[in-house]
Amino acid sequence: MFRVDARKAVHFCDGLTRRDFLHAGALAGLGLTLPGFLKLKAEGAVQDTDKNCIFLFLVGGPSQLDTFDPKPDAPREIRGPFKPIKTACPDIQITEIFPQVAKVADKFSIIRSMHHKGTGVHDVGHQAMQTGRIYLNGLEQPHVGCVLGFLKGSRNDLPPHVLMPRPIGNTGGNMPHGQSAGFLGKTHDPFILNADPSDPNFKVPDLLPPEYISTVRLERRKNLRDLVDQSVAQLETSEDARLLDENFHQAYSLMSSPTAREAFDLSKEPDSVRDRYGWNKFGQGCLLSRRLIERGVRFTTVNMFETVFNETTWDIHGSAPFSAIECYSDLVGPMFDQGYSALIEDLSQRGMLETTMVVAMGEFGRTPKINPAGGRDHWPQAWSVLVAGGGVEGGRVIGKTDEIGAYPSERPVTAAELVATVYHTLGVDLETELPSPGTRPVPVVDFGVKPVKELL
Repeated sequence: MFRVDARKAVHFCDGLTRRDFLHAGALAGLGLTLPGFLKLKAEGAVQDTDKNCIFLFLVGGPSQLDTFDPKPDAPREIRGPFKPIKTACPDIQITEIFPQVAKVADKFSIIRSMHHKGTGVHDVGHQAMQTGRIYLNGLEQPHVGCVLGFLKGSRNDLPPHVLMPRPIGNTGGNMPHGQSAGFLGKTHDPFILNADPSDPNFKVPDLLPPEYISTVRLERRKNLRDLVDQSVAQLETSEDARLLDENFHQAYSLMSSPTAREAFDLSKEPDSVRDRYGWNKFGQGCLLSRRLIERGVRFTTVNMFETVFNETTWDIHGSAPFSAIECYSDLVGPMFDQGYSALIEDLSQRGMLETTMVVAMGEFGRTPKINPAGGRDHWPQAWSVLVAGGGVEGGRVIGKTDEIGAYPSERPVTAAELVATVYHTLGVDLETELPSPGTRPVPVVDFGVKPVKELL
């Protein structure tokens, strides 16, 4: 969880940061030399913008027909039990399970033609939506937030990418979920909260005040510092090079940093604000995301759920160990409705929505026809995604599905295109190549993939 290479913004006389220098040295083993890294910087592949991003991952795969792409004229076994309602935009309807989201429809756009060509397995969809690729040939692709952190580093002594409350666990596929740094290496993994932000006694274990940090842990960090001091002295005698060892101290500074502790301290938020977001992991995760982005974190990922087994989720097969379709109106829908609408309103009122992209997405959709158990099964052929902020104009619908919500009939959008849109918004050149253990660098998105221009 703790990142020994977390970064601090100190620049050398030629504009190169300590982070750049350390990355260049570390990347040599992956086939990228210092000149190559400098070339990447010089070519404008890495541009620091003020744009940030929040991924709200709706683990389980929400049904498009029962959420954001209702088909009221379809037969009942297709349209499902929920009625469409009007929104703040006259031309957009969503289902009745989202009354608060309907009120902020002018602030987000709906992609109704999202699809991927992988198998209908949760893990495959998790990877596709968060990395832009399917897991192939044993090479695990990096999460968008991890790539952003790798390229741009941290701000204000905070991690560049925070994942909460915990990583996605078992969803049946026994494959990676696309929430790590993949081939970039574990040092670029997200900072994982590993705690429930809705717990009244919520604390981040690795951000406890110094008096709670054991002497043994402090001594270990002192030994690491001494080792780095020796290494830097051997590497270079200049003052700039001696500053490099401070990068390795960042793990300790983050642990003991009052700034970091304050950023993660939800008790600083008024009760009225916490009430508005909802006292559950998802709602308080949305609030903590706003708080972290406000203070300098570049990217947050909020997992609405961590598994689909024996837990009420979007995974509505209709029988145990999965959920019934009724949970959309009883629990899951209201939870999302409250947390998402609060986040969008809060970001807007604070003037942060223009610089913060919010993507709410699942890993696939659900079968158009309700199954014999009264639920819907996996369906990667079509589903809906919400995109707000970061310059995205709200109140629009991109793409369209056929009369039963089964396949895109207009402007199909791929997972890779959505990921490319996020990179573009965050200032990452789509031709940027990342070092990999293979013989060739890996581009952030496959050649020819373009952003969804209708969102920009």
